[in-house]
Amino acid sequence: MKKIVFTLFYGILFSTSLLAQNEPDAIALADDEFQNAFYESLLQKGIENYDKAITALEKCKKLEPNNDVVFFEMGKNYLAQKNYKDAYDSFEKATKINSQNKWYWVGMYDVCYETKDFTQAIVIVTKLIEFKKEYKEDLVSLYMNTQQFDKALGLINELNDTVGKSDQRENYKTQILRESKFQNAERDNLIAQIKKYPKEESNYVALIFLYSENNQEDKALEITKQLEKEIPTSDWAQVSLFKYHLNNNDGANGVQSMNKVLASPKIDSKIKHRMLNEFLIFIKDKPEFDADLEKAISYFDSDKEVNVAKEIGKFYHNKSNWDKAIKYYEMHLKPNSEDIETQLLLLQVYTEKQQFDVLAKKSESLQELFPSQPQFYYYAGLAYNQLGQFKKAKDSLETGLDYVVDDIALEINFNIQLGEAWAGLGDLKKKENYFLKADALMKQKK
Repeated sequence: MKKIVFTLFYGILFSTSLLAQNEPDAIALADDEFQNAFYESLLQKGIENYDKAITALEKCKKLEPNNDVVFFEMGKNYLAQKNYKDAYDSFEKATKINSQNKWYWVGMYDVCYETKDFTQAIVIVTKLIEFKKEYKEDLVSLYMNTQQFDKALGLINELNDTVGKSDQRENYKTQILRESKFQNAERDNLIAQIKKYPKEESNYVALIFLYSENNQEDKALEITKQLEKEIPTSDWAQVSLFKYHLNNNDGANGVQSMNKVLASPKIDSKIKHRMLNEFLIFIKDKPEFDADLEKAISYFDSDKEVNVAKEIGKFYHNKSNWDKAIKYYEMHLKPNSEDIETQLLLLQVYTEKQQFDVLAKKSESLQELFPSQPQFYYYAGLAYNQLGQFKKAKDSLETGLDYVVDDIALEINFNIQLGEAWAGLGDLKKKENYFLKADALMKQKK
């Protein structure tokens, strides 16, 4: 319920069209003494002098002990003072005198909300539903707060069927269906909804996901085919068909389904990312689908959350498929040259491929763009050592070592490469000196 329900409640509370009832404040009172005391109470309440307002109402109560309006006003003043017990008792007394005035029940609901007595609030809201059906929305939230999930689910489904779905109710439903004991009831409800509304796509989608989450892939596929038959243009049907095609090693039809989903604005990006990952695993040893993968990546060009080409590069990197890792790292870096992490991953792949001439050239250019990043000097030094250009290696490594801060592993590697550079230059004493530094750092790291 919380704040959302509270806001909804007050939006309903002060509607002037409900049963043509007026606020009790506006009821004319005949007796002069009673009238004077009553209006005195309104005056004092208006200036937030609730004690004096209640004193005036006590006088009214002596004059007319069964006047429901008096008890209602007393309830409002007690509620303003946060005297919840007396407020509730006053509103309840008003309902006993006149059970047909909605505002008296609303007062009791106010108190239940303020005191978080959701169990009693259910009793009150059940009565309020007799005045206005929209209070069923409040009842859903109250069932959730009291963990009566079976009742909440039943009411959610009723409201979905009669007034349409809402984001709040769908969130509640998702929460409830995390518990498997409620899933059978929801399955039966969705099957009934599909029979009743065969052109309503969302019911198929919900049932497909329910079956999939319970590893009932055959039933999910059955509903998918039913969806495709009833709504041939449905993009959601392609989500399950894609998996079905891959499981049957039918890459061509899998690609068709994937492209429809990736192009669809209806389908959540998380589902699209999951499909791309499944496709990536499927084509790991199938180079004939490379062009299809590149097309799939293009659908994610505007994705700000996940750098798809980079992640695919990492995938191939971990599989030691260096050529494809390079391809996708470079694809990512074209519009993202400032991404230092990917630049370093690319340099590591060049190292693994022993493309030291490319590694040296790339590292030198990166030093110009990022002059204080020590890793680029390290890779340049490593490359020049492997190319036998020891003077260049030494110069690059000495410069880069000055930028190393609180990174023992990198400092160890710098000293090893400097030792190699000096060995190549013929100074074995300096070589030994740098190797000893590296050894001392290794011991320190342990």
